[in-house]
Formats: sequence, C-alpha cells, structure tokens
Amino acid sequence: MSEDKKDDIMKSFESFKDYLGDQVKKGEKPGPGSEGLSKGAKRVVDYLAKHEEPRNRKEKVINELWGIANKEEREHMSHVLVKLAAQTN
Repeated sequence: MSEDKKDDIMKSFESFKDYLGDQVKKGEKPGPGSEGLSKGAKRVVDYLAKHEEPRNRKEKVINELWGIANKEEREHMSHVLVKLAAQTN
C-alpha cells in the first residue's frame, strides 16, 4: 500500500472505520468468513500498534487497550472491531 493511501486511511478514526468496513464487506462475499475477518483485523491492528503512532484520541485508546490486552482479549477486540466496521457501511 502506498504511503498516500495509508495516510488517507489513517487521517481520522472515521476514515479508518470506513476502510475496515469496506474490507469487511468484501470479506462477507465467499471467502474467509467472520473468523477470517477477525484474524485479518487482528493482523491490521498488530501492524498499526507496532508501526504507526495514533493520530487522535480514539486511536490512542485502542492502541493502549491493545497494548495491555492478552492474546484472548485481542481476539475478542478483533471481533468487536469487525462488528464496528460492519455497522459503518
């Protein structure tokens, strides 16, 4: 993904939710199913937590929660993020 595209997605929490919602819609078509979507969301948040600085308060809260969560809690958070994104679109 290009830096410009990443910047567009990360410019606000709303644009991040929209992007994630679009990915959820694509995933609802024949493919990975809800478990696969949650695993994908976990990979995205893992990447963001390691490589991106939060750009607003909402991202900061998610980043801090992710940082203190154990593996099982992160899996639950991934499911919740997918549900949140699905409601966005």
